[in-house]
Amino acid sequence: MKGLGTNEKTLIDVLTQRSSGQRQLICKAYQEEAPGKTLVEDLEGDNHGHFEDLLVALVTPPVIYDCQEVTKAMKGVGTKDSVLIEIFATRSNKQMKEISDAYLKQTEKKLTLDLKKETSGEFAKAILILAEGKRDENTQVDAAKAKEDAKTLYNAGEKKWGTDESKFIDILCQRSIPQLRQTLVEYKTISGKSLQESIEGEMSGDLEELLVAIVKCVKNVPAYLAERLHQGMKGGGTDECTLNRIMVSRSEIDMLDIRAEFKKLYSYSLHSAIEVRLHPLTHTLTPTPIMRRTIGPASSGFGRCRPSL
Repeated sequence: MKGLGTNEKTLIDVLTQRSSGQRQLICKAYQEEAPGKTLVEDLEGDNHGHFEDLLVALVTPPVIYDCQEVTKAMKGVGTKDSVLIEIFATRSNKQMKEISDAYLKQTEKKLTLDLKKETSGEFAKAILILAEGKRDENTQVDAAKAKEDAKTLYNAGEKKWGTDESKFIDILCQRSIPQLRQTLVEYKTISGKSLQESIEGEMSGDLEELLVAIVKCVKNVPAYLAERLHQGMKGGGTDECTLNRIMVSRSEIDMLDIRAEFKKLYSYSLHSAIEVRLHPLTHTLTPTPIMRRTIGPASSGFGRCRPSL
């Protein structure tokens, strides 16, 4: 990991063509080969910028990486609520418990207590429910309950002056995903609008963003994340942190689906978007090559990547 050129290419080739589990074995073998050193420490010492961030993310266990992203979102002046929303809206109860456990181990603090300090109002209430992993996991759909919940949401928003945000929070943050899918159908029948349209018309700020994110994830998590990637690459700059986070955390979950949804939504591939948006002068050393590899996740065997779109 010294010098330029070939070694960076080697890092990209090796790390992006291995599964997360295989990369952890590489980390262990590296430490055995060079006692007193870790692969993470050497990657941080010999690389820089977003390239370094992406390499380190690749060799970090997924739950630890999620924990670090949550921690960074709450550090400094102002909490990066969009990062918390993206992570909390797309993780399962089990994953949230693992993040909370990792947070306690790394910081010696409870995640929920720090979230209470960093967030406020109805947004805090909603984010804490998600952090505590309170979503029902029953896969059976209760059609009558879906109609009842849809009516409750309609009465709490569209039908009244003002909005009872607590009703939206209780239902959207705690009902099972299959149950919420049916509730969305029933709501459209009652209201004539989609629930997303009603939330956007009735609410604002972080709570609106969170509840809309949940609705989008109920319908299609890959499409929501494709939209997040697109948002990170439009306008005057590129949000490499969002690109890194989504592509690393989803590379072995639903990256192929995210790519397909991206192309469906925007009529061009995620590959081409990354190549256009990242600075041409930094293509050889910063994320473009490694991101292109990360988009095609490693299969269960060594050195095999899925084909690109």
